[in-house]
Amino acid sequence: MIIPALDLIDGNVVRLHQGDYDQRRDYGNSPLSRLQQYEQEGANLLHLVDLTGAKDPANRQITLLKQLLAGVTVPIQVGGGIRSENDIKALLEAGASRVVMGSIAITQPELVMQWFQRYGAESIVLALDTRIRKDGIKQIAISGWQENSNATLENVIEQYLPVGLKHVLCTDISRDGTLNGSNITLYHEISQQYPQIQFQASGGIGSLTDISPLPASGVAGVIVGRALLEGKFTLTEAIQCWQNA
Repeated sequence: MIIPALDLIDGNVVRLHQGDYDQRRDYGNSPLSRLQQYEQEGANLLHLVDLTGAKDPANRQITLLKQLLAGVTVPIQVGGGIRSENDIKALLEAGASRVVMGSIAITQPELVMQWFQRYGAESIVLALDTRIRKDGIKQIAISGWQENSNATLENVIEQYLPVGLKHVLCTDISRDGTLNGSNITLYHEISQQYPQIQFQASGGIGSLTDISPLPASGVAGVIVGRALLEGKFTLTEAIQCWQNA
């Protein structure tokens, strides 16, 4: 499926280039009308990132998120700097269907595994931001891509399989925000290796021709952000493209 995404800073829809807060583009201050439009055009799942909360959890945009989550009927997964169980509770209570978490799954796996057991694997998406090294090793980056961890994509998946890991949002960092297409080889490889996981592809979608090879790669869905915001194609066209692939 196509998963439209919005990144939010202080109520504005934005896009960061390669995760850099100093390189941001603004797309207006009406996230709710965008989400409602995506719902009308046929989205079955939406993706929100609270970048204000990611930078400082004390400033999480919980009031805005509640309003957005209440304003549509389709499920929404929400992420952005999840650092504690209170963050999870707050988002689930605000109406999020799933909570997306990244760095903490790498730095505090024992804690995150407890959350899997407490809230269920259906409620958690692991966001694994991957840097593919020259030797082919899929290294996971953390802290908003500022540092590389010692973990690899496969290590992390294997680590969480025993607690029922089901949803993984996998970004090839080198493609993110570039509109240069997805890393089909990566998604094909990991979908074959872990057929029990619902992978969400992320990064690089710039045209419908970038979407058409994705269903065959085995991913369950693809996150589309900037291309929809910039009108490269409509969500309706993207959904048709996915279905016809």
